[in-house]
Formats: sequence, structure tokens, C-alpha cells
Amino acid sequence: MATEAFLQQLMTNPDRLNSLAEDAKELALFHGIITRTHETPNSSEVVTYFPVTLFPTPVPKAAFLQALAVQTHYNTLVDKISQDPDFLEEALTGTIQADDFTARLFGIYRQVQQEGQAQSIVVGLNRSDYMLDQRDDGTVSLKQIEINTISAAGFGTTDHLPVVHRHTLKSVGLLKESESIPDTNSITPGMSAALAKGWELYGQPKAVILFLVEDVQISKLTHLCMEKELWNRNIPVIRRRFEEVSRRASLGDDKKLFIDGLEVAVVYFRYGYMPDNYTEETWDARLLMERSLAVKCPDISTHLAGTKKVQQVLAKPGVLEKFFPGQPQIVEQIRATFTGLYTLDMGPEGDQAVAMALANPDKFVLKPQREGGGNNYFGEDIVRVLQEVKSEKRRAAYILMDRIRPRTDLNVLLRRGLPLKITSVCCELGICGAYVRHGEEMVLNEVPGHILRTKSIEHNDAGILAGVSVSDNPLIS
Repeated sequence: MATEAFLQQLMTNPDRLNSLAEDAKELALFHGIITRTHETPNSSEVVTYFPVTLFPTPVPKAAFLQALAVQTHYNTLVDKISQDPDFLEEALTGTIQADDFTARLFGIYRQVQQEGQAQSIVVGLNRSDYMLDQRDDGTVSLKQIEINTISAAGFGTTDHLPVVHRHTLKSVGLLKESESIPDTNSITPGMSAALAKGWELYGQPKAVILFLVEDVQISKLTHLCMEKELWNRNIPVIRRRFEEVSRRASLGDDKKLFIDGLEVAVVYFRYGYMPDNYTEETWDARLLMERSLAVKCPDISTHLAGTKKVQQVLAKPGVLEKFFPGQPQIVEQIRATFTGLYTLDMGPEGDQAVAMALANPDKFVLKPQREGGGNNYFGEDIVRVLQEVKSEKRRAAYILMDRIRPRTDLNVLLRRGLPLKITSVCCELGICGAYVRHGEEMVLNEVPGHILRTKSIEHNDAGILAGVSVSDNPLIS
């Protein structure tokens, strides 16, 4: 690629590299591609440019289009799973015995199922993440890492990043390449439209959309992008933390959810996906919201549909066919994105997977039932963890996945405090999906857009908030 050739030239011209980097940072600030700092995460008086790459990273056109094409089917699959209590029960039986967090979520799910769901409207905002697996012959294939069904993020303040990368390419004479960056400015409107549809179907014009947010709000500026879209539609939005819901929310007639005297039409969970997000009081608040008439994004069953264990079970022969009977083309589209996934449940199949991982740990990733970067295990850490749990039911809290060997490229990661240098990187392509179901009718099923996150190959795990990945754009090749 021409970008890589230019980067190789920059290795001997540090002044030019520094000039390009400064231009990119200033243009990011100009276009509002900003974030709060880790030092002052709850203050908007100190902001900096969002971590980004200097150049866009090449992504094969076929893989990019494949990921976009399969996303509506993933939306449908997640929704079908969420409506299948027998499947969820069977898939998660071993996990809830081994993992307390999943067990607590499942306990709420069971209670809601026993009472009967108060709300038949479901809003799903998903993101399916992929890497480009490079084969020995040099070809690449699209392989799914995971699907996120709660607090799917990565868009908002970065929606205008293509402007920055187009400018960088033009400034170094790569005019043709600058035309190969797809726009991302439809993501926030598209994801917000699903929340708006849920609010509209709820049918109470004075009711609000509640953003459930974290205490440390370094991501607040990205949330505000969605809030702005909703306010532009004359839809009122409020922000509350878990403890505020715990203290001040209640259920009224017909299980309507109220907080501070306001009726809540939609609860949008930007928080609540990790064990440390909860106390006993906030577990009660989660149950209160799940039992309510408010539309949830996601509801508890959709949250569970995004667990790593469900991902592993879906890869078993014949499972996808259960959700798409008589639709072999859809099954094949989804299955083509799977990599090897293995159970660690107690029994011969789990024993075999444990032995396989201990014999060749560098070929696998050990994944707990957690979201966000920094949770997975690689190499000798796999050996350490499995040696501790291999003879106990605790091992069912994990799944084993084939390690993807990503294609690498050269790029420059621009992050506050990070030395400016050209480095080998790999990327993760995230496809955003939005859907709304009302009863049995899917009234919206769309693909608002894509994101790309890139990291140095020296890191195993990823995550922008974890300080590893940065935002990027695909250069379609």
C-alpha cells in the first residue's frame, strides 16, 4: 500500500512525522474528536484529542463488505436467542454455577421470566467485532472476536475522523487513497434512531429516555452525541447513576418506572456490564428496572445473549440452524465468521479443550464472561489459570477460542503521553447494529455503520479506555 511506503520514508524524517502528527491532532480538536482525560475524568474543563491513528489502516474490501452484510442477521440472531429461555438455560447452566456475576444476571432473568415480562418492546444496539486472520498463504479471512450487546460504544465524538485521515492523505499527495475511506457520520444518528423508535412505541410524549451512566464518566462526551440526536427529535433525556436509581426510582401503576417524578420510557444501559459496577443496592436497582414497563436497551435476556458462553455454544454444529430453519444461506454467512470455540464445562469435551490449551497455549485465548478490554488470558497466563481450575467447576466460567493471527501494518498511534513512533499494528473492525422489536414484529433492523480500532502488535488484549487501542478508519483496498 502507498501509505505503508510513505510511512517507511517517514522513518528517516522525524521532523515531517512530527509535523503531520501535530496537524492531525489539531484537526481532531477542531472537529470535536475529543475526550476527557484520565486525570480528570469527570471534568470537561480539561480535554484532549481522542486517541487516533495518523493514517487509516488498510482493510480488504471483501472482508469489509462481508462484515456489513452479515450484521442484520446477527441482530436477528441476538434477538431470537433473547426470546428462547430453554436455549439460554441450557447454554448457561454450567457458567452460572461457576461465575457469580453471570449467575446474578441470570437470577434477575429468571425472576422476570417467572413474573412475565412487562414490556414487549425491545431495543438492541449491538457491535460485532472482527479481526483479519492471516493464513499461511497470505490470504486473510474475517473472524469474529465477540458480539457486544450492552453499552456497545466506539462512535460519537469520532464520527468525523474520516475528515482527519482524508486531510492527512491529501497532505502527503495520496489523493486517490483519500477517496477510499468510507464515512462514519451516520453511526450516531442510526443508533439514536433505535432508541427514538423505542420511545415512540412506548407512547408517552412526556416520558424520558434514561441513560444509566458510570461514576467515572470519561466517556460522557460520546454519550452527549447521542443525547443531542435525541433532543433534536424533541425526546427528553436524563442521566442517572446506579446509586441514584437505587435511592430515587420506583415502580408505579402497571409497573411504570419513575425517577425524580419523571416517567421513564427507555433505559439505555451505558453501564452495568462488569461485576465492579454493582453493589447489593445497585443489583436491586437493576432488578427494579428489568421488572418495569420501561423499554430496556438491552433487556436482561439480550444482555445474556451476548455472553462469551453463548458465543461458544452457537459455534456447535446444528445450533445456528435452530434459529434460522430452512435458511442455509444465512447460516453459512454467520458461520463463515466463526473461529474455533471450545467449551470448558466439566466433562470429556471440556477435558479435551483443557489438554489442548495446556499443550499449545500460544494457539488460544482464554476468555471469561466479561466485557471491555483487558480481561482475556494469553500464553503462559492460560497455563496458570487452567492449572488452577482444570479439576474444578470454576473452569466453566471461561471459554477457549482459537487465537486469531491478525494481518499487520505500519502506522503511528497518536495518544496523549505516548512517544511518537512508527510501529507495527493490527486492527479490529466493529460493525454497529440497531434493531427494535415490538411483540413479534421486527420494526427496525439496520446497520448504522462501522468503527475501527487499532493497537500495537506488542499488546495481546485491546480496549481504548484500557489505554491500548486507538480509533482508526479502514482504508478500503
